[in-house]
Amino acid sequence: MKHILTLLLLFVSVAVFSQEQALKLNDSAMSFYKTDSKLAIALLEESLTKASNDKDIAIIKNNLGIVYRDLGEFEKSKALSSEAILKTQDSITLASAYNNIGVTNRNLGLYDASLEYYLKALAIYEEKKMAKEIATASNNIGLVYSYSGINDKAITYHLKAKAVFEKLDDKKGISEVYNNIAIIYANDGNLKEALDYFKHSLNIEYALQDKKGIAESTNNVGAVYYYLEEIDSALVYFQKSVTVEKSIGNFVGVGASYNNIAQVLIEKNRTSEAKKYIDSAYLYSRKYKTVSDIEASLMNYSDYYEAKSDSKKALEYYKKYTAFKDSILNLDTNSKISELEIQYQTEKKEKEILQQRADLAEKELHINTKNTQIIGLAILAVVLSVLGYLLYKQQKLRNKQLQKESELKEALTKIETQNRLQEQRLTISRDLHDNIGAQLTFIISSLDNLKYGFTLPEKLGSKLKTISEFTTATIYELRDTIWAMNKSEISFEDLQSRISNFIDKANHASDVVNFSFKVDESLSNTLVFSSVEGMNIYRIIQEAVNNALKYAHAKNIQISFQKENKNLVLTVKDDGVGFDQNTIELGNGLNNMKKRAHEIQASFTLKASPQQGATIVIQKEINT
Repeated sequence: MKHILTLLLLFVSVAVFSQEQALKLNDSAMSFYKTDSKLAIALLEESLTKASNDKDIAIIKNNLGIVYRDLGEFEKSKALSSEAILKTQDSITLASAYNNIGVTNRNLGLYDASLEYYLKALAIYEEKKMAKEIATASNNIGLVYSYSGINDKAITYHLKAKAVFEKLDDKKGISEVYNNIAIIYANDGNLKEALDYFKHSLNIEYALQDKKGIAESTNNVGAVYYYLEEIDSALVYFQKSVTVEKSIGNFVGVGASYNNIAQVLIEKNRTSEAKKYIDSAYLYSRKYKTVSDIEASLMNYSDYYEAKSDSKKALEYYKKYTAFKDSILNLDTNSKISELEIQYQTEKKEKEILQQRADLAEKELHINTKNTQIIGLAILAVVLSVLGYLLYKQQKLRNKQLQKESELKEALTKIETQNRLQEQRLTISRDLHDNIGAQLTFIISSLDNLKYGFTLPEKLGSKLKTISEFTTATIYELRDTIWAMNKSEISFEDLQSRISNFIDKANHASDVVNFSFKVDESLSNTLVFSSVEGMNIYRIIQEAVNNALKYAHAKNIQISFQKENKNLVLTVKDDGVGFDQNTIELGNGLNNMKKRAHEIQASFTLKASPQQGATIVIQKEINT
């Protein structure tokens, strides 16, 4: 018997020691997997052979999934985290696995499924009050909204994450938030702001010595330089990103950088160099099933063959690009995402209501018990009075609760309505951008091919040039319309930025005219307009400046915003040749400005005289 007992104790000791070894190997691997992923995988696989219970196996498998995710092997990563979910009931491990599956689904273009898993993870982290993990999940949810084009919600979630990371002084989290906000700025055309955020993120990654983060931020900086048309700087950063990605074995990142390099080379007419980069990028993106990189490769093929004057091949790849994009991001995706968000918020509120009811019932029970102990078998009249009071109190509380529930349902209905309106705006603007924008671009490209591919009569060539310039102007008008449609409200700050961009373009187009743009300091940047008001104000300024450039022969054009009492006063003034208001008939341009002012309930005033220039004044009442 003693020998059997000794053997049993020895067996238990060996099992415990093996289990401790497995957890130590797991912790060691996750402490450096960002810098040496291959060694981390080897240690995690060894720890799996030593793990003796399902809980530890689930933790190790999920961590393996996280490492493979960083290497871009998304299908393998998702499979490992899914296995971990089946192995454990531990809520923290489940939340980590849900979050990892959310990341892999996002990279595979499955945005509604991605949001579903992120929200599951967020619910657990909020229940456990885990601040850092709440911030991470919020940041990830913001990314899904960003990729779906719902930038307002994306910014809300990113700023929520940023506040927590800064409070915790979590450098990596701060870097990721800056990177994600920069992407939104870049998509909105605010390139200088995007570059500042990307560089700040890159500096943090260098300080952390996180090669994966360095590679991603370096690639993003290169992309902004490309949009700023600083091509040499863009190529340098893209090549740096490739070098780092190769050093850590992340060939998904290599493929993304190759796509960027190919695009730059095509635009700089270095097409012979571009083909090998496109081929490599397409190979990696298909191998690892990264949706965004497959799209970019197909578009690069179309641009490449167009540059080679092979219209048939260019159109073939453009059709492949359109078909693939439609198969990934269909019209139901944003609807499903919004429904998931509403469902999550509804369930959260219902839990809060149930908790309030439970607390209320517990308090009432406590009061009743205490009163019963105090009163006992006191006089019947006192008992009846107390019971009557309690019933009245209970009914009053119940009425308040019902009122709160009614208000909550009404608020949820409003949120759902707003989301559906936003979805309709996004659908229309996406159709305009993807279909009409692409067709206009194809027209311009076809006209240019005609001009450079054939010897045309001078008159026909001039006509084609006029059509091309008109189509280009139509694209800019289309972009302005999409900008307004994507927003339910336009801030004064956003309007200023749009006007500044327009003035910069006008200044670039005319060397002989000096422009000035002044804004009264008393006007608050928190001032907001409806999308219709913002667009009409912007169009009035466009029309006024274009009229001055075409007909006034002015040397100076001044645009200003001032605040007078409760009115916003917009003034566009030039020092051109002017005209006699009593003799000249108003053209379409001036009539259009008057109509736009009338639409937004603003007054329109025109002051002009020969050789004294012209001044247009718009006054609109604002809420201060």
